[in-house]
Amino acid sequence: MYVDRRDLYEQLESMLGSKLLVYVTGDRPGWETQIGSDCLDYFLHHLDNMDQTEKITLFLYTRGGSTLAAWSIVNLIRQFTDNFNIIVPSKSHSAGTLMCLGANSIMMTKQATLGPIDPSINTPLNPQIPGGNPSAKYAVSVEAIKGFFELAKSELSIKDDSSLSLVLNKLADVVHPLVLGEVYRAKEQIQMLAKKLLVHQDIDPVNLDEIVSFLVSESGSHDYTIYRREAKEELGLNVISPSPEEYDCIKRIYTDISEELELSVPYNQEQMLGGNGNAPYGVKRVLIESLSGGSHYFASEGELRRVQMNTPQGQQFGIQDLRNYEGWRYQHVPNPIPNSY
Repeated sequence: MYVDRRDLYEQLESMLGSKLLVYVTGDRPGWETQIGSDCLDYFLHHLDNMDQTEKITLFLYTRGGSTLAAWSIVNLIRQFTDNFNIIVPSKSHSAGTLMCLGANSIMMTKQATLGPIDPSINTPLNPQIPGGNPSAKYAVSVEAIKGFFELAKSELSIKDDSSLSLVLNKLADVVHPLVLGEVYRAKEQIQMLAKKLLVHQDIDPVNLDEIVSFLVSESGSHDYTIYRREAKEELGLNVISPSPEEYDCIKRIYTDISEELELSVPYNQEQMLGGNGNAPYGVKRVLIESLSGGSHYFASEGELRRVQMNTPQGQQFGIQDLRNYEGWRYQHVPNPIPNSY
């Protein structure tokens, strides 16, 4: 709980000589959340409540989300400091990795991972998943489109323009041309954003294009994981390791958050009901916290109810999710701990 973590936040701030912000988008199976622009006002609240500081460190756990929201968060924090750093306790993937590119340094634990920043496009025009809900669509990624053309050119040895045009037409029969255009636009945009953010990493211009190309389109899969050694030694990012004392504090913070958000516990309605006819629930899914700003959290609240349903097979029991609230809440702390460094 936040009240229990405040001592740990104070300890880590003292070790780092930095104000600490915490941002966690939960990836609990069935309750997944992503980086989104709705968090910007809450970030501003925490930043406004910090005293003047030369250094801000973001404790970040996320599987990704909106590219432009990630860009906006980094730039908002940089309005308050020129020395912005990120701690990755475990996962900072996709748009989270993009945020890391905008930090002066990235502190990674041994188990921490970054990932490719190749964008995936989700629009109403995306291909429908066969046999599923009519609104269920395939996400279209840069890697998938590139892989299709690499298959045609490299594996099938299709080289001439007329044949490649037929390949493009075949692809356009499955993926709407506007979606293909959006994929290309998104790729160009994220390359531009990555280069702008990497200026804070003091990367050799000779290596800049190679880093961006690898993260955007050459890693082979969006699920590719980049551990600390590769991020530092092969990509050339400004990655630092925590001291034993820092690591212990980081791990304790992450463990406490993981337990509160139940990150490793899948959403199971039967288990939540526990044999009862109904069960109220309140689930925290995102956290934004600091010592001076308290705790904002995104929550889903409601009641699960076991109901009888008429089906072609006869009457059966099902579970109805009566969700009555979904949004941000604030945990007020009357006497926040003062910064000690």
